[in-house]
Formats: sequence, structure tokens, C-alpha cells
Amino acid sequence: MELFAPVFILVLIILAVSLLFYFVPVGLWISALAAGVRLGIVQLIGMRLRRVPPAAIVLPMIKAEKAGLDAALDKLEAHFLAGGNVDRVIDALIAAQRAEIPLSFERAAAIDLAGRNVLEAVQMSVNPKVIETPIVSAVAKDGIELKAKARVTVRANIDRLVGGAGEPTVIARVGEGIVTTVGSSETHKQVLENPDRISATVLSKGLDAGTAFEILSIDIADVDVGRNIGAALQVDQAEADKNIAEAKAAERRFAALALEQEMRARVQEMRARVVEAEAEVPKALSQALREGKLGVMDYYGMQNLLADTRMRESVAGPSRGEEEALGEPEKEGPRS
Repeated sequence: MELFAPVFILVLIILAVSLLFYFVPVGLWISALAAGVRLGIVQLIGMRLRRVPPAAIVLPMIKAEKAGLDAALDKLEAHFLAGGNVDRVIDALIAAQRAEIPLSFERAAAIDLAGRNVLEAVQMSVNPKVIETPIVSAVAKDGIELKAKARVTVRANIDRLVGGAGEPTVIARVGEGIVTTVGSSETHKQVLENPDRISATVLSKGLDAGTAFEILSIDIADVDVGRNIGAALQVDQAEADKNIAEAKAAERRFAALALEQEMRARVQEMRARVVEAEAEVPKALSQALREGKLGVMDYYGMQNLLADTRMRESVAGPSRGEEEALGEPEKEGPRS
């Protein structure tokens, strides 16, 4: 028991000292005092209680003090609690001060909380960035396709970083300008001779409106000749017209065949009726002879007339009815 008491007391002392140094970061407090940042022990303990790492606030305050910036403790702590990056905001303010770019802490904090890299934006304001667009295909009025690639030099616009459109919008607008310029050209040769027409047209449209950037220049990196779209479209149209004409011709042919079959059926029906009527003639003659409506001499005279008619038909050739039944057109003889 006599040995256990000193050990227990030593452990308690060590725990108390560790707890004290955890809640009271003496090293940071000494560093802040050495840098001229006036912070009290109570303020550091309050940061611990508010679950704010003192190093995330004190170290940026030291940088701000050395750079001559006015960074209040409450503002830095509030920005950290809001989910912002305090160290990046202070670095951006220092870079903006050195580059003589007007940037307040509130503006930098708003840009940082909006999800944009405020330090990168300040650096881009000093050193412009080059955005290379993908290959954009456009067709001139003569039907020739041109493939163009542009390099857009942009500078960050600090005032429009919050709520301004990003790089994809700039690339899309530049592509739209390329398509408009090439599409309004009479021939593709005009674009090949003066590629700067694309740059002038795109710049005149004010494509940086509503974006987080300011377009400094647009340079056409490459222009290549693609396919002859106009000729391909004409070939496709001709093929489509040919298919339509063939379909209509087949429709007319099928209609003519159907009409021919219908006419043949009608001819067969008429011939059947004629045969049926001819079969009734002998019965009618015999009935007329029995009733005395037809004499014997009249009958023989009719037979002679029929024989004479058959002789004339055999000499003259097939009759009109036979020709129609055979489906052959009637031949006109010389008119007297």
C-alpha cells in the first residue's frame, strides 16, 4: 500500500498535466505572443470547448499578422465552424494583397464557402489560364465539314466567382460560336483562309457574360477539313427519291395487274352468259315453230344468214369479241 499511493499520485499528476496541455496549448500561445498576436489562455480554452482546433485558427492568424492583414479571431472561428478552409482564405488574402487585387475577408470567405478554390482564383487572376476546347465539327454553306479546336485564355473574375458559371459553360459557348461562324460562311475556304474570323465572331458575342471568368483571347489552334456533308445528303436524298419512285411504280403495276385480272373475270362471266343464252336459242326456235310464230322458210333463211355470216368471219379473221376474249388489242385497218 505504501508503494501504491505514490504511483497513483504520479499517474494523477501526469493525467492532469496532459489534460492541462490539451486544453491550454501553451506552445501555440507562446508562438502567437512571439508573432505579435494577442491571444489569451481563456480564448484558447474556449476554442477547445467549441471543438475548434486552436492550430487551425492561430497559425492563419500568425500569417495574417505578419502580412499586415486584419484577421479577427471571431471571423476566423466563425468561418471554420461554417465548414470553410481558414488557412486557404488567409493565403488567398495575402496573395491578393501582394498582387494589388481588392479582396475582402468576407468576399474570400463567401467564395470559399461556395465551394470554389479562392486561392486558385486569385492565382488565376494574376496568371491567366488556358482552356483547350475539344474538337468542334461545323458545316459551311457549301456542305464541307470543318473540325476546329480553340484555346481560350481566361482570367478569374473575383466579383463573379459566387454564382458565376464555370469552365464547361465557357467551352460550350465557344463551340457554339465556332459552329455559328463556320455555318454562316459561304464556302469552307473562307474559314481556312481567315481562321481569325472565328475568334472575332466569338469575342464579339460576349461569351464571358454570367461566368466566373473574363475571356482575354480566343486562338484557333487547328482547323481540319472533314467530310463532304452536302454531297452525302444529296446522295441520301437521291436514294430516298429513287426508293419512293420504285414504290409508286410497283403500286401502279400491282393496280394494273389487279384491273387486268378483274377484266378477265368479267370477260369470262360474259362468255358464260353468252353460252347460256345460246343454249336457250334452239329451245326458243322449237317453241316458235310449234306455236306457228316462225315458218319453215323463215328458219331456213335464218340458217342461210348465219352460214353466210360465219363464212365472212372466217375470211375476215377473228371477231372483235374473240380478240377481247383472247386479251389482244383490236387492230385498225385502213380507212376508206
